Amino acid sequence: MSSFLPFALPDIGEEEIQEVVASLKSGWLTTGPKTKQFENDFAAFIGGGVETIAVNSATAGLHLALEAIGIGAGDEVITTPYTFTATAEVIRYLGAHPVFVDIDPTTFNIDSAKIEAAITSRTKAIIPVHLGGLACEMDAILSLAEKHGLKIVEDAAHALPTTYRGKLIGSLTSDITVFSFYATKTITTGEGGMIVTRHPDLAKRCRTMRLHGISRDVFDRYTSSKPSWHYEVIAPGFKYNLTDIASSIGIHQLRKARLFQAKRAAMAEMYTQAFAGLPLTPPPAAPAGDMHAWHLYVIRLQPGIIDRAEFISKMADKGIGCSVHFIPLHLHPYWAETYRLKPTDFPAALENYERAVSLPIYTKMAKDDQERVIAAVREILA
Repeated sequence: MSSFLPFALPDIGEEEIQEVVASLKSGWLTTGPKTKQFENDFAAFIGGGVETIAVNSATAGLHLALEAIGIGAGDEVITTPYTFTATAEVIRYLGAHPVFVDIDPTTFNIDSAKIEAAITSRTKAIIPVHLGGLACEMDAILSLAEKHGLKIVEDAAHALPTTYRGKLIGSLTSDITVFSFYATKTITTGEGGMIVTRHPDLAKRCRTMRLHGISRDVFDRYTSSKPSWHYEVIAPGFKYNLTDIASSIGIHQLRKARLFQAKRAAMAEMYTQAFAGLPLTPPPAAPAGDMHAWHLYVIRLQPGIIDRAEFISKMADKGIGCSVHFIPLHLHPYWAETYRLKPTDFPAALENYERAVSLPIYTKMAKDDQERVIAAVREILA
């Protein structure tokens, strides 16, 4: 058997390595000038005069975002069960409750037509998740939010650089958007995330709560040429800042974001063409004129052909790593027991999950690697 092909690998170049070395030599290891540069570069990338706050994970970013918009005990936040648990757990951090809405069976994204029925007097916000890098139907969601006076925090962990109606996710009129730079994402800092908002008051709150509720930027205090030791704690904040070491990686990853997307898009097209005629459904492409980030390539096996677990096992036997994105939240013990949810409560999410397999798609894959994946899929399903 050939060497094992993992499901995902980061694509780190010499530029990132040298930037990290420069940070180590500079003496700035935690949040400092590299993080400021990364934030500024990211704001310029998104455009539209947004403000950016670097954090140590997208989970931290979502938590700060919900805190900043005022989510509290007893509130309800609408989101999808077809996501990683972080999307919903941050709602519980604040004593609020997630209200799950089923997905569109084609896109895997929250079904915007079903959101309004889930709105109650306690609903305060919506968290749409751009699953796999395909944008949700944001016009409908934004319209509902305006109609009912709700806030929107976009979970864009998969969505860099995704566009919706020609605009980058992060530049829409949502209150806050949060990106992830985890090791497997479209760009990486190892661990990390970015909060994006066009609202100065929300940006200020996120910055304050990012580091213990301190009223001044620690970087400014430590770099000031004048005595600058005094600060005030104005709230019980968190420890969510991103280090300069991580930001050094992010600076160069961001410069490659469009190149990485183009490579992923080409790989997705190669998969889709190669799988024509097989008993599977490929993931949908973005609408004409828009960009899919292709963080994931999720196929759906046709019923009755092969058990999903057996398919993944056979791929592993051929030396190829696959995954499943995601086990819907209502199937996990905590969410099911806390909110008395049954597997059949969200039929589209359940059906998609039972047939879904994520194939390797990452920029370090060579053409031969992808051809190996294709050959394995065809051999198993032919």
